[in-house]
Amino acid sequence: MTPVMDESLETAVSAVPRSRKFSARVALVDLKESTGKVLRDCFKQFGIETLVVTDNAVERLPREKFEACVLKLSPGAELVMDSVRRSASNGKMVIYGLGGSAQEAMQYSKYGINAVFHEPVQRPAVLKVVRATQMLVAHEFRRYLRIPVITEISVATADNKRRFNAISQEVSSGGMSIRSDEEVPLDQALEISFALLTLPRIWVRGTVCWAKPSSKNFGIRFDLQDERRLRIKEWIEGYLAD
Repeated sequence: MTPVMDESLETAVSAVPRSRKFSARVALVDLKESTGKVLRDCFKQFGIETLVVTDNAVERLPREKFEACVLKLSPGAELVMDSVRRSASNGKMVIYGLGGSAQEAMQYSKYGINAVFHEPVQRPAVLKVVRATQMLVAHEFRRYLRIPVITEISVATADNKRRFNAISQEVSSGGMSIRSDEEVPLDQALEISFALLTLPRIWVRGTVCWAKPSSKNFGIRFDLQDERRLRIKEWIEGYLAD
């Protein structure tokens, strides 16, 4: 059975690997020097190079080879994200949003923001996010890769007595981790609906397999009898394809 994702974004950062030869490039777009310094140091710990981009990001990011970029979630960010996602060579670039909450990042969800660094940036928090996403940035794909992505989730209990919206954190072919103010019990049967970049809105059944009310997170395991989950598996394989 394909294992469902665990709470990787909620776990403490363990030993950080030593610096090694750079394996990927991340563009830091129009960031403050103090913010850029923290991000540079943290990415470097995982062998990821950072480059400062201060002008023509809309034209430069789609043209030059970058594996990821960090953008401040402010006016102008949408133009950059749109140019990146339309790029033939960098369309699958990992996008980090800077500032604001995951809820505020929802206005950019159609561009597939993968993770958010909150301001003011703090080294431990940045390391946690980079650690959770660095394999995706470096294209070091594991067998059961969990793809971090922020998108809106519509959730309904199996009996349709409760409906609420939530925010995705990670998705795999076996399940999804979700953030919500709503509490759900273990083994609760749900049906969720969401869209992911090139994946049109899909509905799939699942069961709550872990819950962490203190951090407002829970995970669901997709129903193996629900063939609609295969569309998610196909999307993930396509997303990871070169």
